[in-house]
Amino acid sequence: MNLKTAFSHKRTSWHRLIYLPIAILFLLSFVDCAKKGRPSGGKRDSIPPVIVRSNPENYTTNFNSNEIRIYFDEYIKLNELQKNLIISPPLQYQPIITPINTSKVLKIEILDTLKENTTYSFNFGKSIVDNNEGNEFEYFKYVFSTGDYIDSLQLSGRVRDAERLQPEQPITVMLYEVNEQFTDSIIYREKPTYITVTKDSTNTFELTNLKAGDYLLLALKDKNNDFIFQPTSDKIGFVAEYISLPSDSTYTMSLFKETLGYEMARPSHTSKNEILFGYSGNIDSLQLDLLTQVPNDFTSTTYRDIKTDTLHYWFKPSVEKDTLLFTATNYNNIDTLAVRMQDLYRDSLKIKALNSGTVLPMDTLRLSANTPLETFDSEKIIVTDKDTSLVAAGIQIDPTHNLITVSFPKQEEQNYKVELLPGAVTDFFGMTNDTLSYQLRTKPTSDYGTLSLTLQNVNNLPVIVQLVDKNYEVVKERYLKENRQVLFDYIAPGTYFLRIVYDENANQIWDSGNFLERRQPEKIVYYPTSLEVRANWSLNETFILE
Repeated sequence: MNLKTAFSHKRTSWHRLIYLPIAILFLLSFVDCAKKGRPSGGKRDSIPPVIVRSNPENYTTNFNSNEIRIYFDEYIKLNELQKNLIISPPLQYQPIITPINTSKVLKIEILDTLKENTTYSFNFGKSIVDNNEGNEFEYFKYVFSTGDYIDSLQLSGRVRDAERLQPEQPITVMLYEVNEQFTDSIIYREKPTYITVTKDSTNTFELTNLKAGDYLLLALKDKNNDFIFQPTSDKIGFVAEYISLPSDSTYTMSLFKETLGYEMARPSHTSKNEILFGYSGNIDSLQLDLLTQVPNDFTSTTYRDIKTDTLHYWFKPSVEKDTLLFTATNYNNIDTLAVRMQDLYRDSLKIKALNSGTVLPMDTLRLSANTPLETFDSEKIIVTDKDTSLVAAGIQIDPTHNLITVSFPKQEEQNYKVELLPGAVTDFFGMTNDTLSYQLRTKPTSDYGTLSLTLQNVNNLPVIVQLVDKNYEVVKERYLKENRQVLFDYIAPGTYFLRIVYDENANQIWDSGNFLERRQPEKIVYYPTSLEVRANWSLNETFILE
């Protein structure tokens, strides 16, 4: 090897030694990246769990076990079980259902003594999901019979809300068997024979695995989830006639809140000279009579609370008694009521506005007081506009709700000041007010919208035409004894619904139904679409009734 060749070989070897560590570092960088990276793992599992076997098998007859085991092909968990699970007929004691966490086995431990010759169904709704991806095993139903056969009749229908466009979910639908033990009062104290819930979006229901017979069909918006009708909290809907199964008919029920019947609650002593009497129902003929012996100069007055079903009973002078006895007479109802008296302070007169601030031209200022109002001095109640010009006002006391009303003509884009000078108002105890001032203002007419409405095919009069907001609060209404055009003005911009109430008894209000009387609520029909009211905009709509 000559010198040149040897030098070339040495340089090549040297270059190899230099590039070898670089190559190794380059390869290690890929390894490091591989360690930090995350594999895609392929497509997401979208297959729900699959039942491998059950013990006893689903749809077993002559069932006599107290435990059911259902085996799946993968680990499952129970999601919102109490919200989803429907057991029909209802059990007195809730079964113990596991897993609490995850397992491949769903176990049901029955704690009740099951009825003879009865078909039971456990509908799990959407509560069974796989552990990894949460895929739902929807509406799995386990059915068994303690008799020789599985009952197979069905019943379907729909539930609506009598007052609203859509009922609040979920709605419980029930069947009570009409047999020798059946009475109407059963819905207030016992669970039904069969039970299901409506489907979320369609408000439809289906009762399955029923046996032949006669039944009462009803629906509940069941606040306590106890399958018992409680009129103070629940809405109810029902089919007035009993249903005979088998039947090919479908049924529609309207949910409503019953108007509670008359009842007096236990009264309470709340301030030195005031007693509160709670009540429910109609008290138009209520008369309170004091039975306890009191001084000759004793006198009293009452008014109704503007928000709650409460009667305010005020008296003077104060009495030194441990207990006062009253009789409450309303139509043919007579109750004796006892009030435990306490050592309390006397209230002083306070007056507040119920609707100050921005008002409409037709609004009346309403002032409420916490003690009974007796008289007013109109010369000490002064109304002025923004130019301090006097505005003539009409003033009245509403003794039913203990209000002062101040009414006066209003112009758009105007400010008003209502002043009560000292001594303007005197209450039951001879107390008077200090100086009080309330500010009112009106907006320009262009800030509001109007709605002109024409009704067609109104076959039953009278009707109440109502404009309601998104919370179903009545914003405007007109009472029609004859069909004519309706104009709603000064409507604040927003989304509204229009509805017609068929006032069957012509009392100018919507009447709810009553289960025991088998009376359905008065019919309400909604305009097909919501209405978007804009400022300085007029809507012209035609409501064609079917």
